[in-house]
Amino acid sequence: MDLDIVEISKVLSNQARVDILTWLKDPEKHFPPHRELGHFNDGVCVDHIRRKAGLSQSTISHYLNMMYKAGLIAPTRYGKWTYFKRNEETIQQYREEINNI
Repeated sequence: MDLDIVEISKVLSNQARVDILTWLKDPEKHFPPHRELGHFNDGVCVDHIRRKAGLSQSTISHYLNMMYKAGLIAPTRYGKWTYFKRNEETIQQYREEINNI
């Protein structure tokens, strides 16, 4: 996937989306333990993200979709549940591109 610095910047122009990325950086600190998986290796359940953000399911789904399309997060699906974690490679590439401006 090619890095789209403008698209990533648009995604990061919203405080709730920045908060989500911040929370996903240290999920053990920001979310309750997963009863289903018992770990955060595959990310955080969408419902946990929604509850912490205090936003509607449709808004969280929209935000996560935007973040996924920009390459900032990666999903893992288990049955009916989707878990998201940060895509550290894209985040690092974005940082490097910003530093070159």
